[in-house]
Amino acid sequence: MITDDPIQRAGSLAADTVLSCVEAVNNGDYKEARTFVADNMVFVGVMGSSDGGDAYIDYLEQKKIRYQVHKVFANGDDVCLLYDLLMGGRSVYGCGWYHVKDGKINMLRVVFDPRPMLEGK
Repeated sequence: MITDDPIQRAGSLAADTVLSCVEAVNNGDYKEARTFVADNMVFVGVMGSSDGGDAYIDYLEQKKIRYQVHKVFANGDDVCLLYDLLMGGRSVYGCGWYHVKDGKINMLRVVFDPRPMLEGK
């Protein structure tokens, strides 16, 4: 769920790209989400990293990740989202730093405390 939508989308093409990708992921439309991600995307996460847009989208689909966005900050081609990351029936508060180049997400770094996701393993 994306909150405060009119505020978040005001005036930033990079933020629009990121939020459109997140919205497609939340809708389970991974094919649509892939259109917002560069082929050479680099993902650096707390629990792993990947290279390539296909690998990133495959990870999202496999884990059934969803986002509840609380706040968006945009500065040029950089976008920061504060959100609840929903995965495996658990929720954890986190932050994602996205970089958009040529209209596609080409880098994402994610920060959150992974302990709630690891409980019960």
